[in-house]
Amino acid sequence: MNNLDFILPEIFISLAIMFLLILGVFKKNSSNIIHYLSIVCLLITGILIINNPSGTQVTLFSGSFIIDNLSSFMKILTILGGASILLMSKKFLKISKIFLIEYPILILSSILGMLVMISSNDLMVFYIGLELQSLALYVLASFNRDQLKSSEAGLKYFVLSALSSGLLLYGCSLIYGFSGSTNFDIISNTVNSNHYGLTFGIVFILVGLSFKISAVPFHMWAPDVYEGSPTPVTLFFSVVPKIAALTVFIRFLYVPFINMMDQWQPIIIFLSIASMIFGAIAAIGQKNLKRLIAYSSIGHIGYALAGLSVGTNEGLQSSIVYISIYIVMNLGFFSCLLMMKKNDLYFETIEDLSGLSKNHPILSLCFLIVLFSLAGIPPLAGFFAKFYIFKSVIEQSMYFLAIVGLLSTVIAAFYYLRIIKVIYFDEQREKYDTDHSNWLKVSLTLSTLLILLYFIFPSKLLEIVSSINVI
Repeated sequence: MNNLDFILPEIFISLAIMFLLILGVFKKNSSNIIHYLSIVCLLITGILIINNPSGTQVTLFSGSFIIDNLSSFMKILTILGGASILLMSKKFLKISKIFLIEYPILILSSILGMLVMISSNDLMVFYIGLELQSLALYVLASFNRDQLKSSEAGLKYFVLSALSSGLLLYGCSLIYGFSGSTNFDIISNTVNSNHYGLTFGIVFILVGLSFKISAVPFHMWAPDVYEGSPTPVTLFFSVVPKIAALTVFIRFLYVPFINMMDQWQPIIIFLSIASMIFGAIAAIGQKNLKRLIAYSSIGHIGYALAGLSVGTNEGLQSSIVYISIYIVMNLGFFSCLLMMKKNDLYFETIEDLSGLSKNHPILSLCFLIVLFSLAGIPPLAGFFAKFYIFKSVIEQSMYFLAIVGLLSTVIAAFYYLRIIKVIYFDEQREKYDTDHSNWLKVSLTLSTLLILLYFIFPSKLLEIVSSINVI
């Protein structure tokens, strides 16, 4: 195969963005067409990724760009997440009067940056992908310009993200200075575990990446940005960038610096423990569902990092399974949230769920299944996600990490159960509208069924993920 054939997905999506932008400028009232064309573009990109031969590892551009099982799987997840969000968000955008051509184009630009990040085998390529993703996310966060909270969210994310990008770039320059290369494969051949300059470089890059996935103590932007952004954008923030960031974590730690595991492992364990505990405790006092899911996602990323801290193929596979199931759970949660609408107003506090089961029994049941899964109650998908993480951690005799994970699961179960109590046992309120878009209904149904029936075929996902070997 020609080298360019392997990067057809990235080339296609780049050309699609340019075409859609030109179409939006020259054709008036083209929001609808561009919205659906963006979804078609994502699906075609997905097909192009699947068509790449599996099981082979190909490096392009002097080894700076890599195509393998890990990149293909994570790209498919990114594409599916992006397409689902575009399908779910149309009605919300129309009601909020922000149904503009820029929204799907920004989503596509962000996804292009993520695809580059996922395949990066070089610090510079990774940084280019990261900035391409971040630039689109800044605008998306403040997309609802008429709302003060949305503008605040965009500004907050921009300032703090710029700071983290600076730290990350400084880390890249340190690693380049002490190893003589930015390529992951070359760095892995020159690494000396006693090199303190490299250790500092790793720390700076991990700080920058931790910000992107909102791991404690670099989480301070997440609750405000999640609350202030339009709900579909919050869903995008909570799902898709985390896939790309987790892939970069895997590539960065497991390819060039696996011999320096003694240096980076304590950092990852600290990030994991802090995120799990803080995410569980801070969510208890929240009244807004979007802020609650922000703290919840901090906790969940802690579990994914616990799998990474192990330093084995089994550990990183458990993290990939975790993030895959987490995406499905989040899509289900936000589908429920987008259905809480009355007279073209969306509701997003826990109080608004009061007595939901009396008027909307099916929606309440779906909400119940999603929340139980997020809490990790067997036999739902969320339980298996945590089970794989704990299994990989215990196999490496990291008992303290497993105990902290179990305790934070118990604490987190409290606030999920509190929401269920409000839905089923509090006095009922007025009925919400039932004229939801078909895509929203499909998204809720599919995510609920996947969560509910995962235990019948748990090995299917494991089979796919087991082909991913980085070490």
